Amino acid sequence: MSLASTAGYVARRAAQRERVRILYRRALKDTLNWAVHRHLFYQDASELRERFEVHKHVEDPDTIDRMIEDGEAQYNKWRHPDPYIVPWAPGGSKFTRNPTPPSGIEIVYNFGREDHLEN
Repeated sequence: MSLASTAGYVARRAAQRERVRILYRRALKDTLNWAVHRHLFYQDASELRERFEVHKHVEDPDTIDRMIEDGEAQYNKWRHPDPYIVPWAPGGSKFTRNPTPPSGIEIVYNFGREDHLEN
């Protein structure tokens, strides 16, 4: 193998690892959305981990790409329709509940100390 093809192979494998990592994290977080109780989540998370571990030793880059695409398609198909969003995160119920005041309005934080200033 030449140096250029080796570098290309290493870069492709690094990109594949990153896609698998992202897919696993998304699927794991989505599993938490489907679980009603923690003990159900732990069981589902173990099954999800086993599904990823089975294909851990596949070496062919083309096969890996197909498996990643199949996994992403399956994730998108079974993704939770109403996922849990942390209230203060973007999309949450408390996000921007107290918006910034419009321009021209000043907020004074001296809490009455202006009367006690020395000249």
